[in-house]
Amino acid sequence: MSVEITVRGEHEVRRAPERATARVAVQTEGASGEEAQAHLGAAAARVADSLRALHDPGHGPVTWWSSDTVRSGARRPHHDKGKQLPLVHTAAQGFSAKFSDFGRLGAWLTASAAVPGFSVAGVGWTLTDALRSTLVVQARHEAVRAARTKAQDYADAAGLGPVRLVALADAGMLGDGLNPVHAPTSAPATRMAASATAGPDLSFAPEDVVLLARVDARFVVD
Repeated sequence: MSVEITVRGEHEVRRAPERATARVAVQTEGASGEEAQAHLGAAAARVADSLRALHDPGHGPVTWWSSDTVRSGARRPHHDKGKQLPLVHTAAQGFSAKFSDFGRLGAWLTASAAVPGFSVAGVGWTLTDALRSTLVVQARHEAVRAARTKAQDYADAAGLGPVRLVALADAGMLGDGLNPVHAPTSAPATRMAASATAGPDLSFAPEDVVLLARVDARFVVD
């Protein structure tokens, strides 16, 4: 008679980020749509010119950047006594830029703060594709090893012999009600956050990028 043991194995890999993607925007106002667009054109050109000057795909500090299409709109503000005021027309454009040098990112954000209507939507921390691929493979291998070790621990505790693998899957895919709701997958997840430090230029203390692999495995002991 054989005994079946089903377990979940996981492994987490942490690395300091290698790239930072800044998401910023410029929004301007005017008494007319044309005036708002004119203000935006001047402000957005300053942001675009600064990114072009830093852009070098091979060496950075900006390895890639892009700009969104221009968005326009209008709103009718209210006086503090409830009276409606004339329409205010708005125009906005977003930018994304990937930096390989976090110090230069802080300096660029500090300098760009002088551009009228400039705001920062967020900063995302990532790895290069090459390192990420290597770490994903490492995390998956270690997750399988962790599953085998756990299964053997159970077998030893029960006074059984060596375990033999009979099924292996991404977490939640072996069925049997293991984790039927919101089942995690073996695809790594990246957590992105940072704290900003005051100073002449904005500086960051980014959290590590976290890659997590999970697998479900079924073993038998003959």
